[in-house]
Amino acid sequence: MRVFTVFPLMIIPVVIYNVLALGGATLSTIEAMRLRLDTDVFAIPMTSGATWHITPGHALIGASLLMLFFELIKSTGIGRAAVMNHAFSLVLFIICLVEFLLLPAFSTSVFFLIMMMALLDVMAGFMVTIAAARRDFAVNEGFAD
Repeated sequence: MRVFTVFPLMIIPVVIYNVLALGGATLSTIEAMRLRLDTDVFAIPMTSGATWHITPGHALIGASLLMLFFELIKSTGIGRAAVMNHAFSLVLFIICLVEFLLLPAFSTSVFFLIMMMALLDVMAGFMVTIAAARRDFAVNEGFAD
């Protein structure tokens, strides 16, 4: 169970995107990746009479938002595991940024949004850790009196 506290959950959507983009014998082109992400997987009829079309890109963004939610909850923790999680989250964001800038198959809006969620994970984690450390420092200062 400790593995789940150390490794960022945002790695799941990034790995899924990498499998989609890097799966096969060669790297996917941007056109092939857009086609994979924008093809309807299934449609849900709505009570309004409209049809809600869901694509792999939509599903991946939804899963990423869910992972970001759990990452934000995990970021409230303090200790060695939380610091390691923040460090791995930073490494994951850097990997996403490099892929986004250098590989054509990663130049999609879907991956950009996943990368931004990874950045938010990093920023939130460090901000919460700093706030917790400040609070701990202030509490310890109060006991010194």
